[in-house]
Amino acid sequence: MFYDEHNPPHFHARYGEHRAEIAIDTLSVLVGRLPPRALGLVMEWAALHRDELLADWELARKHFELKKIAPLE
Repeated sequence: MFYDEHNPPHFHARYGEHRAEIAIDTLSVLVGRLPPRALGLVMEWAALHRDELLADWELARKHFELKKIAPLE
């Protein structure tokens, strides 16, 4: 997530040379592409942490420090 982002609320995911922007509310890929296995893991993680992602989105909009979100285990 970056400061001064555009709507809709989203986060950025990277896997090697692949990049994607993923909407937090719908978990749909807005821009970019990830390999299927990586995308599945990212979607699983995002579904588990959706509330935390939305909270970080609001912090980023206010230029506050973001909270760390636990990785997928």
